[in-house]
Amino acid sequence: MAEIIKPPFTEESALRKVQIAEDLWNTRDAERVAMAYTEDSEWRNRTDFLTGRKAIIEFLQRKWNRELDYRLKKELWGFRNNRMAVRFEYEWHNGSGDWFRSYGNELWEFAESGLMQKRFASINDLPIQSEERRVGV
Repeated sequence: MAEIIKPPFTEESALRKVQIAEDLWNTRDAERVAMAYTEDSEWRNRTDFLTGRKAIIEFLQRKWNRELDYRLKKELWGFRNNRMAVRFEYEWHNGSGDWFRSYGNELWEFAESGLMQKRFASINDLPIQSEERRVGV
């Protein structure tokens, strides 16, 4: 189980929380990732709207079956009380070997327990060449 950091956040704890999230997502283990969210967590990921851990697990399994060799980098943009704004980019390829860099922003809201209760992500994809990769290379 990942370290649980509870709000309200300081700069140090917010930076640590973002790093833990990056490390966790890079495992590509949907069940482990889902444990960082409340049972009734609400998500918007692109045009997908999800509620609850079961939906999160199913979504992430589909995602990582499609987005192969996924590698993610997150960066804290701001925080206040129990909320954070994070920018990210990740790289992946599809089954045909075409590479992409996906950019986005996330808004996070945490419960008192330190688990994330809301995650809203806006994401754009950019086709790249394999030699242009820079995340986790």
